[in-house]
Amino acid sequence: MESKVKLFGHPIDPMLVVFPLGLLATAALFDVLYLTIANAALPAVSFYMIAAGVVGGLLAAIFGFMDWLGLPGNSRARNLGAWHGIGNFVIVVTFAVSWLLRRDNPNFIPDGVALILSLAGVGLALFTWWIGGELVCRLGVAVDPGANVNAPSSLTERKPVTASSVKRASHR
Repeated sequence: MESKVKLFGHPIDPMLVVFPLGLLATAALFDVLYLTIANAALPAVSFYMIAAGVVGGLLAAIFGFMDWLGLPGNSRARNLGAWHGIGNFVIVVTFAVSWLLRRDNPNFIPDGVALILSLAGVGLALFTWWIGGELVCRLGVAVDPGANVNAPSSLTERKPVTASSVKRASHR
């Protein structure tokens, strides 16, 4: 299923999701490192990474939701996509609450609840990000119908995809 919202021929949701993925996971890692090595800079870095990750996650969710609306009803992809989206929303809310709990602390040092929320968010993310991989790699969601190892650049003029052109492309 081809993505409904693209930029330069590529689906936007998979492009955007790498930012919150990296920012939120690294923020939780920095929280653990702070507990281990007590570097005073780490909580502040984690605080701002969470803020950026939450904003990025909400932005990616908009485009993911638009693609989800284009999935056929009663399909495995639509069902998995719903779990993926709901789970990722819960992750963003979990990190947002963790961020809010740090806001009034001097130097943004996470208390026990803020730290638990960050780690719980990463734990849930391992599952929802796997679902995202299942959607793209296994079910072909957001994959161009003409995709193959010799497909032309997405920046070139596109020709209509026909059954014979797909068959020819797969034999290259």
